[in-house]
Formats: sequence, C-alpha cells, structure tokens
Amino acid sequence: MPREADSNSVNFYIGLTLAILSTIFIGASFVIKKKALIKLSQYGTRAGEGGYGYLKEWLWWAGFFSLGFGETFNFAAYAFAPATLVTPLGALSVLVSAVMSSYFLRERLNLHGKIGCMLSILGSTVMVIHAPAEAEVTNLDTLSRMLIEPAFITYGVIVVIISLVLIFYYGPKYGKTNILIYIAICSMIGSLSVMACKGLGLSLKQTFGGDNQLTNLLTWFLLASLVACVTVQMNYLNRALDIFNTSIVTPIYYVFFTTFVISASAILYKEWELMTAKDIIGTLSGFLTIVFGIFLLHAFKDVNFSLSNLPTFMRRDEPKETHLQNGSTTSLLQDPQSEEEVVR
Repeated sequence: MPREADSNSVNFYIGLTLAILSTIFIGASFVIKKKALIKLSQYGTRAGEGGYGYLKEWLWWAGFFSLGFGETFNFAAYAFAPATLVTPLGALSVLVSAVMSSYFLRERLNLHGKIGCMLSILGSTVMVIHAPAEAEVTNLDTLSRMLIEPAFITYGVIVVIISLVLIFYYGPKYGKTNILIYIAICSMIGSLSVMACKGLGLSLKQTFGGDNQLTNLLTWFLLASLVACVTVQMNYLNRALDIFNTSIVTPIYYVFFTTFVISASAILYKEWELMTAKDIIGTLSGFLTIVFGIFLLHAFKDVNFSLSNLPTFMRRDEPKETHLQNGSTTSLLQDPQSEEEVVR
C-alpha cells in the first residue's frame, strides 16, 4: 500500500508539472505568433487581409511549435493526473499570455478587462469541473457507430453551415471589426478537430496494441478531417491575432473553444444523460459567469480605468462640479438648499 501511494503521488506531481509546462508553452505561443505577425505587417500582406507570408517567418513557426509542445505536454498530463486537475489548469495559459503581452507587445488591459479575464477563466473552470465524465470508447467500431448517430451528425452539419456563413458572408464584411467572427470560426471548427484527434488517437492506440487500424477507412477519414479542421482553425486564429489585441483574443478564444469542445464531446459521448442536478446548476452557473466575463471584456475595453486611478473615482474630498441647465455650476456635494439658491 505505501508503495502504491508513493507511485500515485509521483504520478500526480508528474502530471501537475506537465500541465503547468503546457500552459506556459501554449500561452507563450500566442505572444510569439503575434510578434511574428506584427513583424510581417511591415513588409508583407497581413494575415488579416488573407496573406500567408507568416509561413515564411521563422518566429511564427517558433510560436507554432511552442503550441505543439504545449498540446503534447497537455495530452501527456492526462496519463498521470486526473482530468479535473489538468483541464482547469489550461486556463492559466490565458494569464501567461496576458502577462507576456504586457512585457513583449506593450498591450494592456484595463481593470474591467482583467476582471473579465478572471471571470471567464473562473466560469470555464466551473464548467469543466461539473462536466460529466466521458464514456469509455475502446475501439473504432464503437466510435464509428457513435459518429453516425443523428445528434452528432446534426451538430456537425450546424457547425459547418454556420462556419461557412461566417467565412463567406460575415467574415469579409465584419471580420476586421468584430472579434467574435474569426474566433467563432476557429472555435467551432476546432471542436470538430478535437473529436477527430481523439478518434485518431484511439486508432493509433489500437494499432500499437496489435490491432492494425491503418487499413480502416475511418482512420484516414479522421486524419483528413483533422488536417482540414486544423488548417481552417489556424488560419482564422492568425487573422484574429493579427487584427485584435492578444490580451483580448486569448481569453475569448479559450472560452469559446472550451465551450464548443465540451458541447461536442457531450453530444458524441452522451455524458449529459448522466448529469446530476448539482452538475447542471454548476454548468449553467459557469456559462453565465463566462457571459459576464466576455461582456466586461468588450463593453468597457476603451475605458481608461485601472487600479492606479481608482481612488479618483472614490474620492469625496474634492467635490465634482456639474453643469446646470442655465449654464451655472454647482458641486455634487453641496447642500440641497444652497443648490436651489444657485438655480434661482
């Protein structure tokens, strides 16, 4: 028993270390790629305008491989630590990106934005904690039957149709002014890429276990779907990073991507049927928290409000003047009777 306990403890700390490394690499990848896109904008066609010059920029590839290392560490972390630990820790990549952006990109968030980030992370964490456990799928035959069920096919068709409408209609018109369009595209398509990646991982696991699945058409369909989805996902994420503030893109992308992945996984594996009332309330609470966080990020992003000037909004020893309709002024802290005299 002591040896088993020690082994579990070691596995826990290995998983924790891998998860933290994952958040660092993923958070840094956003900043590195943004730096590359800024550099590219000085001498080439910007990604936000449909250019692909970033593929020739070594700094962008550094960010790409940083993201790849982060996702690899994240995948490996699940083998050692529970998902309830690893998945919420992914939210720390938002904080890593925000801190690095302030140092390397000179981007700043006001107080409302920082609170919005924290609320978005909190809401996402609550949703993940209360998300139902994933049904166990041990082979591609079982997965193939789940993939053709009406609920998941409906989800996939809706995601593809909405994405196409956003890409060909709303994207060209509003993509450069509305941050949600590009992020919605890469998040929805990203949820399908995660499902394809999980299926491909199952195929490789079976193959390495002695049951060759390389001749199975579903394996190659999943691989083709993964390549197509990741290509679209990276393209529109690069556009969002090129046009908008990294400190805004990162938390919103995390929230949308996490929400769509949880939804797709729940539909495919039918975990919601096993949810308790407590988990339903927790999931709804997490979603509402995310909504409020996004509202704070957008509604007050242009307001110059920080902790440094917070005392000026709370100070009462310097009465503020207000203009009356007749052109005279009065203090907000004046006695009501004297205010009436000024009006007269």
